[in-house]
Amino acid sequence: MKVVVDAFGGDNAPLEVVEGAVNAVKANKDLTVILCGDETKIKEILNGRTERIEIVHASEVITNDDAPTVAIRQKKDSSLVRAFDILKEDESVIGLVSAGSTGAILSGAIMKIGRIKGISRPALAPILPTKKGSDVIIIDSGANVDCKSINLLHFAIMGSAYYSIVENVKSPKVALLNNGSEEHKGNELVKETYPLMKKLPINFVGNCEGKEVMSGDVDVIVTDGFAGNVLLKGVEGTASAILSVLKQEIKSRPMSMIGALFMKKTFKNIKKKLDANKHGGAPFLGCKKLVVKNHGSCGRDNITASINQVIKLHENNLIYKIENMISEMTEKVEAPND
Repeated sequence: MKVVVDAFGGDNAPLEVVEGAVNAVKANKDLTVILCGDETKIKEILNGRTERIEIVHASEVITNDDAPTVAIRQKKDSSLVRAFDILKEDESVIGLVSAGSTGAILSGAIMKIGRIKGISRPALAPILPTKKGSDVIIIDSGANVDCKSINLLHFAIMGSAYYSIVENVKSPKVALLNNGSEEHKGNELVKETYPLMKKLPINFVGNCEGKEVMSGDVDVIVTDGFAGNVLLKGVEGTASAILSVLKQEIKSRPMSMIGALFMKKTFKNIKKKLDANKHGGAPFLGCKKLVVKNHGSCGRDNITASINQVIKLHENNLIYKIENMISEMTEKVEAPND
């Protein structure tokens, strides 16, 4: 069992990426990791730790400044393109992990790997913590800015299948992101999609407002990539702002600083519960093979978690599960083609 990793993708590459891969290999005795990137630099970091680590040299790096599609076509010796080539050609490679350019990863996944039969468009599905201690998936979070109802139906199926595996929940609660909970509310896309969602082989529970996303009452939030990305960035920005204000207030008063010392363990536990990186990255659902996108600023622990994430999804046959659910949907739902 092999996982290929873009060793030069992300702000902290290659050090954090390589160290994360090494930790994943230590934790999984049947795993081999293939690192793509500058061989000399990777070997320097490994410093002899080469057991079940393979290196494929790549002389180029795709950056966030590169046009995604052009970069995939022209930078053929980049660490990301080499990783995609290996994923496509080697049947023993079960998935790919990268913290590189989101656009390039999406373009590479579509151009090099292709979609699962019946899937109109693949989608990104990050996981967020909720106040109940459970998790919620947002799908799509930025891969498809403009969507049709058929796309949202496919997102719902893929999100439900994914959540059932990572959270071990038999029938996840799936909802449509909307500006109200009532069935008659929403834009034309949501109103058109709502009745079709009822016919899917999933546990559809209706609409979900933005304020309810992290309530823990819903497991999968289905939306187009534009609204999903705005929602995700808004949640991340709000959490960051609250933590920043809290730190400023604690430091502004001596008594607050003393009180904070007594609450140190509490703060640590809160941080742990709200850590979205524990699951790894955001999978690009709908491709013929597993592709996981990490946050650009992620560290080694997140890389390790993402490799473990690929293994878990592979062992639980996520792609096969999506194929079966799409087939079942096609028999029950008549939706406009993409």
